[in-house]
Amino acid sequence: MSEEHKFNFSEEEENGSKGNAESKTEGKATGSSKEAVKEDAKGLFESIKAFLVELLDFRSDTDRDATIAAIKADIPFKGATAWILICSIFVASIGLNANSTAVVIGAMLISPLMGPILGIGLSIAINDIDTLKRSLINLAIMLILSLLTAYLFFEFFPLSEDTSELLGRTRPDIRDVLIAFFGGLALIIARTKKGTIASVIFGVAIATALMPPLCTAGYGLAKGNWSYFSGAMYLFSINTIFIALATFLVLKILRFPMLKYANSAKRKRISQIASVVAIIVMIPAAISFYTVLQESKYEMSYKNFIENEIETNDDLWLQRKKLDIKEHKISLYFNGEMSDAIITALRNELRNGSDYNNIKDFELVINSNETRSVDRISESLDRAYADLDRKDNVIHGLQTEIESLQETVKNLNIQMEKKGNPFGTISFTTLAKDAKIRFRDLEYFGYSKMLETKDFIKIDTVSVIDVEWDKRLQDSVKLRKEKELKIWLKNTVKTDSILVKKHLR
Repeated sequence: MSEEHKFNFSEEEENGSKGNAESKTEGKATGSSKEAVKEDAKGLFESIKAFLVELLDFRSDTDRDATIAAIKADIPFKGATAWILICSIFVASIGLNANSTAVVIGAMLISPLMGPILGIGLSIAINDIDTLKRSLINLAIMLILSLLTAYLFFEFFPLSEDTSELLGRTRPDIRDVLIAFFGGLALIIARTKKGTIASVIFGVAIATALMPPLCTAGYGLAKGNWSYFSGAMYLFSINTIFIALATFLVLKILRFPMLKYANSAKRKRISQIASVVAIIVMIPAAISFYTVLQESKYEMSYKNFIENEIETNDDLWLQRKKLDIKEHKISLYFNGEMSDAIITALRNELRNGSDYNNIKDFELVINSNETRSVDRISESLDRAYADLDRKDNVIHGLQTEIESLQETVKNLNIQMEKKGNPFGTISFTTLAKDAKIRFRDLEYFGYSKMLETKDFIKIDTVSVIDVEWDKRLQDSVKLRKEKELKIWLKNTVKTDSILVKKHLR
């Protein structure tokens, strides 16, 4: 037993102590490496943050005094600015009438519409009530002048008609709101930058949202279409509000200095007025945004429903469709019979379809024309074709008969002329045509055979020519032409007994 317990554990203990030491060293190394990774990640995050701040921060590049002075200088509408506005409205109206996007863009580049709207946003942001008054007055002047110019163009221009460029401005959607807001943001950010920015940037940013609706409103006035006018003015109002709102927000972010008044009571009152105006501007903007957003959702779901459930079904023949957002009703008009099963299926799809959640509570009204089913229409079409074929055959037979009768009448005339023709083998038709060709002033030509006697014993036959000349000819000319006609007739009909008489009406 003693030999069994004679084991040497010193080497194992030594190895174990070394392993523990190495484990502790590895643990410390692992912990330090984790800390290093955390420090590296933190440094990377700070570097990315610093890069983004440097990339997107535009506060340091802002010239507050120059921006305020430039915006205030662009507010008034008079002199050259008014004429530039009139010309740009004319150009935009022509572009909308011609359905030319390029021409509308050209009008955008020269339009000076941004001044009063930027003035409204600036005055609310810095509590400047005097600038607010001037901005509102000049905005009204701009509005009246633009509407009057567009009205005169579409009232007196003879080629006015509805185009896609015009109709696109009669019903705003969420995209128009976004265009106005981000256009206003781009404009005011460019306006606050130090140095000079080309004015075309401002023109594009604002005219995209303002110029076409004003021209469309003028078109609605000229044509007496109040739905066009109200829709275009609604779009103009939305754009104006969101551009002013974008200006207000940017100037507040840039911390433009508030206007100071010596009278503390006046300063407080002006601040309250500016705050109220800001709230008044923001509330309609929020309401308009929500309203247009909801209408856009309705339109999108309605479009998906029509495409997925109606247009993909070859058995359905949709004639007309109408979406009534106010009444929450969809009206569909079909040609042909609509079974109860199909109507129920469409209504179930509208209520339960995942793509139609925005309009699932809408009433679906289906109108079908049972008397005009596809089969019946095909039968009617076949009958119509058969009737047309019969009529064509009848018409062809009548035409053939008419041509035959005309040929018979022609032959009879020739025979009659040969029998009663005093001029031999020459027909009267040929003789009359030749006479007219030779004597252009001849207006009437006739002939007949007349019996005469001078001694009341001997009877002679005389060819009598009845003529009428152009009244403008002189008598001497008429006599000369009668002699020439008499000579020509003698040679033509081979007779010497010809008497020329003036035609008596």
